[in-house]
Amino acid sequence: MYIKKIITAIAIIGLAIAAYFAYFIYGAMLKPNTAFNNKEAYIFVPTNATYSEVREQLEPLLKDIDGFDALAEQKKYTTNIKSGRFVIKKDMSNNDIINSIRSNNIPLKIAFNNQERIEDLAGRIAFQIEADSLSLLKAMTHPEFLKKNGFTTETVLGMYIPNSYEVYWNTSAESFRDKMLKEYHRFWNPSRTKKRKALNLSTNEVMSIAAIVHKETAKVDERPRVAGVYLNRIKKGMPLQADPTVIYAVKKQSGDFKQVIKRVLYKDLEIDSKYNTYKYANIPPGPIFMPDVSAIDAVLNPEKHDYYYFVANVNNFGYHKFAKTLSQHNVNKREYVAWINKQGVNR
Repeated sequence: MYIKKIITAIAIIGLAIAAYFAYFIYGAMLKPNTAFNNKEAYIFVPTNATYSEVREQLEPLLKDIDGFDALAEQKKYTTNIKSGRFVIKKDMSNNDIINSIRSNNIPLKIAFNNQERIEDLAGRIAFQIEADSLSLLKAMTHPEFLKKNGFTTETVLGMYIPNSYEVYWNTSAESFRDKMLKEYHRFWNPSRTKKRKALNLSTNEVMSIAAIVHKETAKVDERPRVAGVYLNRIKKGMPLQADPTVIYAVKKQSGDFKQVIKRVLYKDLEIDSKYNTYKYANIPPGPIFMPDVSAIDAVLNPEKHDYYYFVANVNNFGYHKFAKTLSQHNVNKREYVAWINKQGVNR
């Protein structure tokens, strides 16, 4: 009888231990442990991060951080941190959270356009991925990379085709640069390359002209016509005489790219710069701006016409008046100058 009581007691204790263990497993591993109301939350784990850095991001997202700590220690996550962008979904358990942040690095969409310099692009990208602007700029302008791939500091901006791309947040500066090079070669497919060669232009020359076209008109439907004007001038041996290149030359000479210039002055036309297309007849040595795809394709698919001149149309803002002769252009120009003087725009 005494032995039977002992066996019963042991059994009860065993059941109690099993119940406690089951409760612990449920609480530590399987019980929902999120404290936010949205469907999901993201954490960004830097390269070489410590567990304390991860914990700092997790603490406001979880109900029971201590329970998470215990399981993270047991599953050896605390000594095996992975960098990246990770999702935590509402009502996830500690076990699910650890599995997610240990092996489910989620890519994100980055986008860029309208950058005037490679420095500006590096800054734009640095806001979207882990790499900082200085490391990005260093990678983008690395002399060996430029030489190997046929770029210079003046032409390299044209390597980055404005679009949205999927990358991992913890992508290094060099890996980002290399991915963009692959995207650049993908963009210049056989069809575009054939059209470029038919125009007898290099890739950089297309990008340089496209940058001017982009700056000249925000109207996508007008870009092929504007591109046709510049290609007509090139065929005839005329200087491009593009105001946006002069504005770029002014900014570059002063070192102030933040200034806003709405009007080109006669004195600006005397600036000694290869970007001054009034003074130098050649295509600029590199793009003055990051042209979007519509501007690039406008150069590759220009409207065929006999126009050599254009000026802003004050009766249809955003568009331009085109002329085949200088005399007709001067008539259109006087109308524009009278309008801009009336607006009091001096610079």
